[in-house]
Amino acid sequence: MLDEVLPEFTTFLKAERDVSEHTLRAYLGDLRDLSRYGTTVGLSGPAELDVHVLRAWLARQYAMGLSRATLARRTAAARTFTRWLYRRGVLPSDPGPLLGTPKRTRDLPTVLAQDDADRLLDEMDATGPIGLRDLAILEVLYGTGMRVSELCGLDVDDIDTARNTVRVFGKGGKERTVPLGEPALRALGDWMRAGRPSVVTEASGPALFLGVRGGRLHATSARRIVHTRIAEVGEMPDLAPHGLRHSAATHLLEGGADLRSVQEILGHASLQTTQLYTHVSVERLKQVHRQAHPRGAAD
Repeated sequence: MLDEVLPEFTTFLKAERDVSEHTLRAYLGDLRDLSRYGTTVGLSGPAELDVHVLRAWLARQYAMGLSRATLARRTAAARTFTRWLYRRGVLPSDPGPLLGTPKRTRDLPTVLAQDDADRLLDEMDATGPIGLRDLAILEVLYGTGMRVSELCGLDVDDIDTARNTVRVFGKGGKERTVPLGEPALRALGDWMRAGRPSVVTEASGPALFLGVRGGRLHATSARRIVHTRIAEVGEMPDLAPHGLRHSAATHLLEGGADLRSVQEILGHASLQTTQLYTHVSVERLKQVHRQAHPRGAAD
C-alpha cells in the first residue's frame, strides 16, 4: 500500500530529519508493517489513512503483546509519516496528533559497580595489537560514556592529547567535546603506537579503531568485543557497550557531578533522559544502606 511513497519518505528522513541509521531502519520497518495491515483491511493507498485505521493498527500491535517502547516508537513513526503526507497534500488533515502515546516504562539500567569497572579494565588481557585495541575501546567507552556508534565513528584527529579531550559526533551530527581521563589517554596512546600500525591498511583512512582486516571497526564488532572481554574477566554482569555508558553516567553522579555536566558529557538532548541515572544512584545508596546500616535491613 505504501510502496510508492516509502522511497521518497526515506529520502526525507535522511536529508531533512538527519535521523540515525538505527532510527531509519526502525521507522521503515514500522511503516512496512502498517502497509501490510492497510492492505489486509482493504486500503489502496496512503490517502486513505485516517485516525481510525492507525488506532486499529496500534491496537493490533498491543494485542500481539508488543512492548510499550515498541508501541511508542511505532506511534512516533506513524506521526512523522502522516505529518509528511499532510504537508505534501496527500492527506486533507493530519491524524497523527490524535494518536495517544503509550507511556513508556523506564527500567533502571544494569550498571557495573565501581570496583567491577576497575577490575575489568585492570585485569583485561591487553597483549598484542588486538588486546591493545580492545583495552582502548573499553577505556574510552567507560571513560567518556559515549555511544558505540560514536566510538566507531571516531577518527585519529578527533583525539586532542594536548587538551585531554575527544571530539564526538552524536545523534543528528551534533558535535561535543568530552574530557578523556589518564587511563583512556594511556590506552589510546598504546594502541596508536604499538597496535594500530600492525593492522592499518591503505583502506583504513582516518578511522581510529580498526577491525582485524584494517577497515573501520563496526558497531556489531565493538559490541562483541565488550561482551567477550567482560566474560573473560568473569564474575560481573554481562553488559553491552550501552551498559558501560550507563555505568559511566551513574559513577559520575555518585562522584558528585551535577546533572547538567553529565548531560553535556553524554550528549543527551533532554535533561529528563539524564535524570534516569539519579534513580540508579539512589537505588545504589539504598542498597548500601540496607547492607551496612544496623537498622537498614527490613524486619
